Amino acid sequence: MRFVTNTTKESKETLLRRLTGIGFDIKAEEVFTSLTAARRLVDQRKLRPMLLLQRDALEDFKGVDVNNPNAVVVGLAPDCFNYELLNKAFRYSTFLYPWPPICYIRSCYSDAS
Repeated sequence: MRFVTNTTKESKETLLRRLTGIGFDIKAEEVFTSLTAARRLVDQRKLRPMLLLQRDALEDFKGVDVNNPNAVVVGLAPDCFNYELLNKAFRYSTFLYPWPPICYIRSCYSDAS
């Protein structure tokens, strides 16, 4: 059995703790999130993303090189949605055009199948 969610505001570990806390007997490998799909895409394509994610969600991207970004990953991250960061992401995305402009979590999920 798999537990699949499109949440992008919390890490897989946080979600797993929440699910086991309410009685589900599951393992980490049985949980698949939008962030899981995005991380796979980042790894497969050897991307160095700018991550517009909540602090907890960043846990799922530990070890990813974010220096000199060549992609932008956007999740539900109200703390990151300010002029300065969005402008920076936009500048990266237009500089990188046509590949890869922006990797929205939802798009990553579709591409990972």
